[in-house]
Amino acid sequence: MTALSDAVGDYINVRRAMGYKLERAEALLMQFVRHLEEVGATTITVDQAVAWATMPVGASRAWKGIRLSAVRSFATWLQAREPATEVPPPDALGPRPVRRAVPYLYTDAEVAALMGAASTHLRGLQRETFPALIGLLGVTGMRVSEAIGLDRRHVLWDEGQLLIERSKFGKSRYVALHPSTLDALHAYARCRDERCRAPQSPSFS
Repeated sequence: MTALSDAVGDYINVRRAMGYKLERAEALLMQFVRHLEEVGATTITVDQAVAWATMPVGASRAWKGIRLSAVRSFATWLQAREPATEVPPPDALGPRPVRRAVPYLYTDAEVAALMGAASTHLRGLQRETFPALIGLLGVTGMRVSEAIGLDRRHVLWDEGQLLIERSKFGKSRYVALHPSTLDALHAYARCRDERCRAPQSPSFS
């Protein structure tokens, strides 16, 4: 066992004590250590890390990134014990291509079709609840979790607003409602109260 092999063992034990499994990382790091032994290196350098990460012929950029990421995490931990350790920068394999999903914007007709399908194929109060939620999502752009998480006190009828509490990053905000949206919510609330006269939850829906 070399000093680097022992260090890998210590690193894996520490991370697993924190709840991480690291089966793949352990295998990759042991391969990396064997590579360093073969080339006679006793310290992690950026050049050796990149050379090892890019060794697989025909491997995808993603797989090379996974290999280098395992080394980066280990090197960051090891550097506190061995200051000579070099930590590969995040862009060591070159700039990462930015890939963002293109959002799909539903048309008014598509939203209406979804509401109609929900009212046709569901039963009981769901036939009223799901169209109301779909319509609310369509006109406000709220997150699904925000719409589902609305309580009755969050609908501010007089102000024509919704109060969204503890949303993303724990922040709260107000969402203004068009009068037609308020009318639709009023209609849903009347139907809900008629069918559920003794609610056991403060949920609006």
